[in-house]
Amino acid sequence: MPRDPRYDILFEPLKIGPVTAPNRFYQVPHCNGMGRMFPNAMIAMRETKAEGGWGIVSTEQCDFHVTSDIQPYTETNLLDEGDERYLGRMVEGVHRHGSLASIQLAHSGQGTGNLYSREVPIGPAHRPVSALNHPIQARAMDRADIAAYRRWHRSAARRSRDMGFDMVVVYAGHNNTVPGQFFYKRHNNRTDAYGGSLENRLRLLRELIEDTKEAVGDTMAVAVRMAVDELMGPDGLEWQNEGREAIEMLAELPDLWDVTIGDWSKDSRSSRFSSEGYQEDYVAFVKKVTTKPVAIVGRYTSPDAMVSAIQRGVTDLIGAARPSIADPFLPTKIEEGRSDDIRECIGCNICAAWNNLSAPSRCTQNPTFGEEWRKGWNPEHVTATTAKSHVLIVGAGPAGLEAARTAGEAGYRVTLAEASDVLGGRVSREAQLPSLAAWARVRDYRTGQIAKMANVEVFRASRLNAAHVLEMGAEHVALATGATWRNDGIGNTLRTAVPMADGAGIPDP
Repeated sequence: MPRDPRYDILFEPLKIGPVTAPNRFYQVPHCNGMGRMFPNAMIAMRETKAEGGWGIVSTEQCDFHVTSDIQPYTETNLLDEGDERYLGRMVEGVHRHGSLASIQLAHSGQGTGNLYSREVPIGPAHRPVSALNHPIQARAMDRADIAAYRRWHRSAARRSRDMGFDMVVVYAGHNNTVPGQFFYKRHNNRTDAYGGSLENRLRLLRELIEDTKEAVGDTMAVAVRMAVDELMGPDGLEWQNEGREAIEMLAELPDLWDVTIGDWSKDSRSSRFSSEGYQEDYVAFVKKVTTKPVAIVGRYTSPDAMVSAIQRGVTDLIGAARPSIADPFLPTKIEEGRSDDIRECIGCNICAAWNNLSAPSRCTQNPTFGEEWRKGWNPEHVTATTAKSHVLIVGAGPAGLEAARTAGEAGYRVTLAEASDVLGGRVSREAQLPSLAAWARVRDYRTGQIAKMANVEVFRASRLNAAHVLEMGAEHVALATGATWRNDGIGNTLRTAVPMADGAGIPDP
């Protein structure tokens, strides 16, 4: 099916300094719980994004010095030749599909306790570190520390260039890096040339941008990722004041502005508290004060909303983390005129929750995420079966619907039986709760795909017992009837049953 001409603007190339992005889709840096610990998984995940049409594919936070050791989290590092090997393989995978590869250089400063390296954390001021309540104090960087920090950053930029990256991100966002900590008044009580006035507090960021451009020359684009509002009111950065003034001061220095809000919890607010494009009110001013391209995020899944943001002059690139996880092939589907096939992010933030456990992330919408290498899964390519056998799936909740969709794609004859009149199981109930309507996408994507398959039959109000299942004569049976709540009180903290009087019990919810 040809692409809808309304969406042509999304596929226009965009020049970013010395490089050109093939389209307007930018997979922004995002954590994933794989990184240096499970590099093969990380590489395959990023390559899948490039295969799916994301014009720029970035690493997550990449720590470039031992004084930024973010254990127990598992982001990428750029510390030795071993790191260069796996990051170089990521570049190769992204380039295989014609996309640009980007790296985000990061130093967490007073945000980490350096549990592995045992180095004393550094930052703009003497402060307790903010990471996980570690009982560790960061020391204020003196002029020699700042000079050393700039050398480390320049070296990391040159090494990124030598690995083949097309873009390097100077990271000053999310309340999580040294240049951002110098920028924010509440972290910086210095009285020297790096403290006090806004110009002084931006001095380090300015120097890093200039250093990086000098280090990589005309071989790489240099982007700045920066928050312009912390959503803390007068207690933090506000876009109407220093957020805007900071962009104005540095407006023409980088090749790309990647603008965000707050820390990651505000930048990635769940769908319960924010709608698509929710950051526009805070970041729309940026394109008015710079001639350089601008990228924003906001959980964009609708091509109409994407086009609108570009045409209204809010952004040049559609940045995405969570939507690129839920559907790595989102750009390709728009280009092929298959927007109805987009597996839309539901904004549940399960991806972040698992990363916060220092574990590989997962996705409610995309079960292949993180399993592209270990299991060889791809969200759009299901291995076809040669045995045209019959599969019976009992239960049409999320698991049953996904099983029916996948088996149908593989070419099996599928019967899906649901006891109730409503497909979707728990998500159909949960989506009726206040502000959780987006969760219905889990059901709607799968029922929409199943409806296109002649080899999948769906039977509602069909409660089956063992005799019914045997009577069907299916070669394969999958029971997807869900789970029930325990009624003995055992849980995460209570490991023995609750004592009860005879005949008493905890009622089912």
